Amino acid sequence: MTYYHARTLETSFDDAVTRITAALARQGFGILTDIDVAATMKKKLGLDIAAYRILGACNPEMAAKALEIENKIGTMLPCNVIVRESGPRWVEIAAINPLASMSAVGNPRLDQVATRVDALLRAALDSA
Repeated sequence: MTYYHARTLETSFDDAVTRITAALARQGFGILTDIDVAATMKKKLGLDIAAYRILGACNPEMAAKALEIENKIGTMLPCNVIVRESGPRWVEIAAINPLASMSAVGNPRLDQVATRVDALLRAALDSA
């Protein structure tokens, strides 16, 4: 089982960010954090890397269910979604596979929540 799901789009970087943000919203996710990795690498290390952002997506309903089952699951939240420039006019979007990450917790009661979150994230990726 891979730890992420990914899709590559032929579009601009900014359009990909807009598309995945809207697709996540349609699945009940909001963006809690937006980290511009490329800007941070430039500022802190002087490195020039391709455009790369990490969006911290949260579906409050699913987060509440997970927290009811496992009160320290917040260490694994929010669900990270990356948008990464992979070539001229090509952008990869990838999301964590919650089934893989939650399996590390060892609480089988989380399986149902992880399965639902996985389906929501995949639907967002597919529709972006």
